[in-house]
Amino acid sequence: MPVLTRLIPSPLVVDIRPGALDDLGCVLADERISHSGRLAVAVSNGSGARLRECVAPSLPGATWYEVGGGTLDDAVRLADGMKSGHYDAVVGLGGGKIIDCAKFAAARVGLPLVAVPTNLAHDGLCSPVATLDNDAGRGSYGVPNPIAVVIDLDVIRAAPVRFVRAGIGDAVSNISAIADWELAGRVKGERIDGLAAAMARQAGEAVLRHPGGIGDNDFLQVLAEALVLSGIAMSVSGDSRPSSGACHEINHAFDLLYPRRAAAHGEQCGLGAAFAMYLRGAHEESAYMAEVLRRHGLPVLPGEIGFTTEEFVRVVEFAPETRPGRYTILEHLALKTEQIKDIYADYVKAIGS
Repeated sequence: MPVLTRLIPSPLVVDIRPGALDDLGCVLADERISHSGRLAVAVSNGSGARLRECVAPSLPGATWYEVGGGTLDDAVRLADGMKSGHYDAVVGLGGGKIIDCAKFAAARVGLPLVAVPTNLAHDGLCSPVATLDNDAGRGSYGVPNPIAVVIDLDVIRAAPVRFVRAGIGDAVSNISAIADWELAGRVKGERIDGLAAAMARQAGEAVLRHPGGIGDNDFLQVLAEALVLSGIAMSVSGDSRPSSGACHEINHAFDLLYPRRAAAHGEQCGLGAAFAMYLRGAHEESAYMAEVLRRHGLPVLPGEIGFTTEEFVRVVEFAPETRPGRYTILEHLALKTEQIKDIYADYVKAIGS
């Protein structure tokens, strides 16, 4: 009998452990990644630049590019700078903005990307999407998955705690996103990719149910693996559906309505997920999610990130406009202002202050 299968776009190497950065040179020496050692390394002027001194000796054939920020213009400049270098691969070393710039630039010049994140703020470290600021606000651009992901847990532990907390919120929000996808399947007949849904859901559940905290290597290992799996789930499905539902619509609404006051992506997604779970009637699940987010120091009420109840109501009302064509619990309920106020008041009572 013929064996039917599908090829899943995924990294050749995923190395997540303490001290992984020490072996970055060995990973890059893999001939499937770099046969000549000629590499373009994109770094920030922050965490990536600080690590350059210890990484550079193991990459003698590398050319280093300092990236100023996370805009589309930054990514285009990086790509233009790399065009004449005849490189084998691009290495993105730094936070999420640098990884996204390196993703876009690598795709533009047709080179594979090796992602070396210095924090776990969100699931973009292994996703087929680069999120970059542009003249219209912020855009998402399709790019290939990284060919390798190297995450040194010692480096992650040294990152600001808030960035790790944000990654928790982004991972846990998968659970709400999958519930929205299933709703769209039931109501709109949207096709659900079962493998992508399973990967994203289990990634979120692994973080939600883990008893440890951000000071534990075991927990950081699970969180890093969850964020990688979330990115691969998006590649499997061909879009961001496995990790983006009402939770992310709420996040985008915060960013668009209050760009100078918005909190971290994962903080807003976690809050949005807990509220979205309550909206769909999963009150016990919402309360448990809120309890776990609080245990990790994440916000579950808008006041905890500096927004009033009225502003949050406006965010929820505006959120469906951020992703036209996406069907979530927000589009399903089509709530008016007074309805959102009433449900939010009930949510606050349910999760406690």
